[in-house]
Amino acid sequence: MEPFTTHKGIAVPFNRPDIDTDAIIPKVFLKSIARTGFGKNLFNDWRYFDGDPSKPDPDFVLNQPRYRGAAILVAKENFGCGSSREHAAWALTDYGIRCVIAPSFADIFYSNSQKNSLLPAILPSSAVDRLIAEIEATPGYELTVDLPAQNVRSQGGLSFDFDIDPESKRRMLEGLDDISVTLSHEAEITAFEENRRKTRPWL
Repeated sequence: MEPFTTHKGIAVPFNRPDIDTDAIIPKVFLKSIARTGFGKNLFNDWRYFDGDPSKPDPDFVLNQPRYRGAAILVAKENFGCGSSREHAAWALTDYGIRCVIAPSFADIFYSNSQKNSLLPAILPSSAVDRLIAEIEATPGYELTVDLPAQNVRSQGGLSFDFDIDPESKRRMLEGLDDISVTLSHEAEITAFEENRRKTRPWL
């Protein structure tokens, strides 16, 4: 997966709590296990009239010109609740979102995100409210998310630190998913299998 170090980009505000995975990517689109192709249906039922991509709702935040090319999403509590579908993280990254900032995340979504190059950064509600206010007040507002420093900085001078598990941080910095971590132990796995064949040939 793509490593995450420091990312600067336009921020888009989702000033609502409890955004669930069915809103992020409706179940009707879960017909593939590829990690690409889901971005066009991100927030499909909110983004388009009648869920039809040919009928974009101009009032929906992602359809507003000021947020075109947004790479950082700032939302309220309990982002990613609902089902455990990994497609929610895939849809966000396929659209171009590299980081979601919120006061809290659903546990499974939080884990899925880190395994798919999408950084979930937890900030206090007061910090999120201040960021949303600045983003809404300033077209083209950018944030810088610094994973090595575990810090979010705004163009308005705000700065907030966030916590992340050291092993999850290492994996994101190095671009390692579960398969990559397993393959990093290939020599030890091969040695174990060879020894097993010698000592337990009946298996």
